Amino acid sequence: MGEVAALTGVSVRTLHHYDEIGLLRPAERSDGNYRLYAPGDLARLRRVLTWRALGVPLAEVAGVLDAPPELEREALRAHAARLRDDLRRAEHTLREVQARLDALDGRAEETIMNNEDVKAAFDGFDPAPYEAEARERWGDTDAYRQSAARTARYTPEDWARVRAEMDSITAEYVALMEAGVPATDGRALAVAARHRAHISGAYYDASAQMMRGLAQMWVADERFTRTIDRARPGLAAYQSAAVTAWADAQGG
Repeated sequence: MGEVAALTGVSVRTLHHYDEIGLLRPAERSDGNYRLYAPGDLARLRRVLTWRALGVPLAEVAGVLDAPPELEREALRAHAARLRDDLRRAEHTLREVQARLDALDGRAEETIMNNEDVKAAFDGFDPAPYEAEARERWGDTDAYRQSAARTARYTPEDWARVRAEMDSITAEYVALMEAGVPATDGRALAVAARHRAHISGAYYDASAQMMRGLAQMWVADERFTRTIDRARPGLAAYQSAAVTAWADAQGG
């Protein structure tokens, strides 16, 4: 077992745990009762580590490994698509960070974003069709005026930062969902509080009442639901419930 731990970087303690829960039981044991791992065991360990790296809870890994190959194949394809999407976003963010560095170093000028720039930064979301509706619904509010004033000055680097922050919050929601954590759990409320801080920092000062209104819109308007659920089916309802619970806790 020590040799396997050295080769794979997996601790002996972890290997013991995998054996105890039936996730990875070695094919044989020595006369001294030491675990002996066959090539098939190492192949299974590699699969375990792959799924753990993808964020699948340990309690669910065994079910994935023991599922029919076609089901595992489809699951891997879905994860591969998400990883490619994450990579594309990371590459875009890297380009924006480098552009910001170039601007700070005097090698390039900062630019103010138009709608096409925002659409590119936000993965194809085009704000133009919503602008008239937003002005009609909220144009006379302080929040709308504050958001319009802030975002009008945003550069591509600013939007990249905003997107990265929201991606991080989305990833936290998804991780809690996949771990089976209820939307009313304190951990989900903590993410909702961070979500509110993100909106207040990037757009406008969001009260608990405003957050409750946003939460309702995420599930009442199929356009928002569809966009949010691209990260994971059911995410709009989950984060809506978490933000509503957070607003309840604030008395909003």
